[in-house]
Amino acid sequence: MSHAMINYPHIAAMVFNTPLYATPDLVQAVRSVLEPRLLGRATDLPPTLGQGLPDGPAMAHDPEEREMQNLKVVGRLAIIPVHGVLVARRGQINAACEELVSYERLRTQINAALRHELVEEVVLDFHTGGGHAMGCKELADFIRASTAVKPITALVNFAAYSAGYYLAAACSKIIASPTAGVGSIGVIIETYEVSRMEEEMGITFNTFYRGDHKNDLTPHEPITDQAVAEIDRRLDEAYASFTESVAEYRGIKVSDVMATEARLYTAGDALAANLIDDIAPAQDALDGIAQAYAGSSTHQSLSSRSIRAQARALDTSCRL
Repeated sequence: MSHAMINYPHIAAMVFNTPLYATPDLVQAVRSVLEPRLLGRATDLPPTLGQGLPDGPAMAHDPEEREMQNLKVVGRLAIIPVHGVLVARRGQINAACEELVSYERLRTQINAALRHELVEEVVLDFHTGGGHAMGCKELADFIRASTAVKPITALVNFAAYSAGYYLAAACSKIIASPTAGVGSIGVIIETYEVSRMEEEMGITFNTFYRGDHKNDLTPHEPITDQAVAEIDRRLDEAYASFTESVAEYRGIKVSDVMATEARLYTAGDALAANLIDDIAPAQDALDGIAQAYAGSSTHQSLSSRSIRAQARALDTSCRL
């Protein structure tokens, strides 16, 4: 993909100066791609972040019908991957084959699974270091509400960190593979500032604006106390949303969630802390879930209309 097709400033706006439910490693990985290009050193690294690939096959005009056609259904289970960097809208894959998935698409996939006549349970297959705070709570609340229609299991195979754990916590239960990791219940904001480099290059940006906060976090000037105060406010708000939601979903105290201090937990430690419900290899977990629905075709045919009606009602209420 050529540099002309890659909108790096747009991508930077989604990474810097915005709350992220992401591990520091993930933030560093994305920053290492963006920094050389934003600073005019595009030859330092091969092109990676791309923006031209759509986030689903164009087989049907209606997104939900398209997802229904492509839904992976095995033994009464709909298996939906939650892999890579989580973004608010329009996930893509980049040229380095690192996946991006949008909350928007995940919602559509889950809703398609709720309506699917052959699906008794939804399994979200997690391998992610997190992503955007924006849109995460809305999807997590939708997942939690959807568990009233069909069970939704989070299968951590092999990572559900930060935004990934936010979504997993909303599921009916969480099963982690023995070497999996969960947690990173925290929020991070990074800024970047290039004023000294611009000064050395003889570049001056003259910015005119109205509204005291309009120019907060500009990369062309040192960060101000006002901007720092605004960052702290946004961090507190996003952190409260994360910790309070996890506590509600998991039935534990907010203070216990906060006491994790954004730690990365192994499967064993996570089980002891009540952050997950079980430990099992991914295939064993899937086999066990599928076994519970063996011979359930009669029940399925009787209840499919009711489930479809519940799913439609749920989707309508969550969009209002």
